[in-house]
Amino acid sequence: MLLAQKSGGFGEEWAPALEIVRKLLERENVSKIEWQDLFAISNRITSWVPNGSSLLLRALEEVLRNHVDNAAKRIHQNQSDSELLKAYVYEWSNYSVLIIHLPTPFAFIERGVNRTPNGVSRTEGRHADTLFTVRNVMYTLWNETVFEGIHQRLLAAANHLIAEERNGNAITKSELVVGVREGFVNAGHGDTSSLLLYKKFFETQYINSLQQFYKERACQVLKDGGILQYMAYAYKKVQEEEERAKKYLDPSSHSRLGEATVKILVVDYLEALLAEGSALIQQNDVERLRMLYGLVTKPENGVKPLLNTLAEHIKSEGLKTMKENAQTIVNDSEKYVEQLLAMYERFSKLVHEAFCDDSRFLTVRDKSFQDVINNTDVFKLELIGAKHRPNRSSPESKCPELLANYCDLLLRKSALSKKLTSEEIDERLNKVLLLLKYVGSKDVFMRYHKNHLSRRLISELTADQEKEENLVKMFRDNGMPTDYVNRLYRMLQDIEVNKDLSAAFKKSIGANNNIRGTAENVNLKILNAGAWGRGREKAHITLPREIDDIIPEIEDFYKKQHVGRKLNWAHSWSTGLIGFQNEAGKFDLEVSAHQMAVLFIWNDRPKEKLSYEAIRLATELSDPDLRRTLASLLLNPKIKMQVLATDCQQPNPKNFTDSTLFWINQKFAVIKNDKPQLRGRINLVSRLIIATENAAEEEHEDILRLREYRTQEAVIKCMKIHRTINQIDLYNNVMDVLKNMFVPSKKMVKEQVEWLIEQQFIERDPADINKFNYLS
Repeated sequence: MLLAQKSGGFGEEWAPALEIVRKLLERENVSKIEWQDLFAISNRITSWVPNGSSLLLRALEEVLRNHVDNAAKRIHQNQSDSELLKAYVYEWSNYSVLIIHLPTPFAFIERGVNRTPNGVSRTEGRHADTLFTVRNVMYTLWNETVFEGIHQRLLAAANHLIAEERNGNAITKSELVVGVREGFVNAGHGDTSSLLLYKKFFETQYINSLQQFYKERACQVLKDGGILQYMAYAYKKVQEEEERAKKYLDPSSHSRLGEATVKILVVDYLEALLAEGSALIQQNDVERLRMLYGLVTKPENGVKPLLNTLAEHIKSEGLKTMKENAQTIVNDSEKYVEQLLAMYERFSKLVHEAFCDDSRFLTVRDKSFQDVINNTDVFKLELIGAKHRPNRSSPESKCPELLANYCDLLLRKSALSKKLTSEEIDERLNKVLLLLKYVGSKDVFMRYHKNHLSRRLISELTADQEKEENLVKMFRDNGMPTDYVNRLYRMLQDIEVNKDLSAAFKKSIGANNNIRGTAENVNLKILNAGAWGRGREKAHITLPREIDDIIPEIEDFYKKQHVGRKLNWAHSWSTGLIGFQNEAGKFDLEVSAHQMAVLFIWNDRPKEKLSYEAIRLATELSDPDLRRTLASLLLNPKIKMQVLATDCQQPNPKNFTDSTLFWINQKFAVIKNDKPQLRGRINLVSRLIIATENAAEEEHEDILRLREYRTQEAVIKCMKIHRTINQIDLYNNVMDVLKNMFVPSKKMVKEQVEWLIEQQFIERDPADINKFNYLS
């Protein structure tokens, strides 16, 4: 009641407020106390004066109208459009500050105004369904009094400035164009959702002028400079227009402006631009490719032809490079891997620098490089087992074999591993895994790698056991077939276990035992057949008496340790060191068990000549094994003087007959610096025969058979998940399941599906033959 008693009539209350409002309108200083008084007066009028809100809004509207009328007169004094634009922007910038601050003290008006004040028309927009506010009144007065009468002249002046900027003339006052834009935007009372006038006039005129400006100029640039010069021009102008739009247009217009710019500068010339893609990629013109990429990614589906061009380039260049170096790299796994890595890095660099590592281009690189690696035109591997069933398998890429050979070079004691540091070997192994990601037949790689690992472990040629274990772990982490990885783990475990086993066997031999001396020199390796390879038929071979005598002792020892297990002797995996003496001197020879069996025939008859048939009967070796063994003693490339001699005119395993004679070369010696040595040690084991020819064929058969089983498992797995699935989706799902092992052909999947139907695991849908149902 105290406030009500102090409140006078409207005129008495409004008088001091009017003075403060006039100060604000004239941009004079207003003290903090005066600013606070304005809040208090507005509150008293709207709270206690009858109809105070309406009276206050009318009075404030009158003051604002006078102020806007004066601003309009000052603006209209300018005759030229440019001066008019400057005057408008100056007046609007002052008035826009008032729009922000002046309505704040009069927020109390909303409590009492329930109708549109006289003389102020409502507009469409956010405030159409709410009470009028002072800010709406200010916007409406400005639009009706100032903007509506001159907006066409303002628009013309703004377009002239923009045209000047497009022509390369820098404009110093870009805020003039921004002021015109704000005028059209604020015609909707500052509501960004009501931009009808802005879109109808400013945005449309802006886009029309852009299209008109570039229509003739683009054609002229293309005619004068050709497509490459036009590409640079279009790339530059598209970027300029994007930056210009950020300055002069409302964010809601950016999308439409972008479409218009792309249409006039890119889409109309897209075919000609894309036609240059192939030549630019061939020339590795990264700068222009980056421009082309920036342009063709703007229109919808514009980039697809460029993706196809890149794919063709990677395939053609990759295969061309491989064919040019085929003779060199087919027998040199190191150069083969270096060639693949060089290509991969070159293509990756191109995608990174020219196409900004766009995921679509990275995908094309991966798919195309995968086609190069798995291509069989240059190198191919015939799975031997496929000869008996030619319709079951197509040629495989030789890449898995060559990658496995390269891993072997890095991991065994070789010239390559000796010259590399540990870090360099790790780096190269990681690169092998990178390439392995693109290999389709990972099961073939794992088979070759397992054979190489077997040789390294048996012959004790491993350069670093820890790296072997780390590589197997990396195989597992990179999703290699689990069953293969587990076998590798067990192989490494067997070698560690055998260290203790050999020591235990030597302790078990009594001091007075006749084989004590031989046992001390035996390095025993008992290997798990499930990990190292399936059981083979026992090969017949006549070993030296010393070896024959110790074999029963080993078997008895093992049976005491492991009841119910059976030992199968793998003589082809065994090696030894023997003393060799002839007329030239005494030598230590590292030989395989087969070589040992052959050489020991001459132990009691060092100078006799023996026929092929006699050697075969004495050693009991199979014909292929014997021919291979004799060739290793006659034609060993590692030594200059051979251990054996023969009367065969052309020493070749194929030329040996039953009557061909062989004898010890009494002049054999170790050659150093072109001089024969009286003593020395030499390794005659060129390569352990982990699998015979028949065994290799059986392993190939195993691969094919295992692929069939894996395909059946994948089909059943997919059917259990989906219960009902169409043929195409089934094939895609099976491919996804098997991608870490091999890529099944559609024919293989079809054959296994038919087999599963015959076995009543699945059935064709009665209503649709292209659908399959799972039978539980």
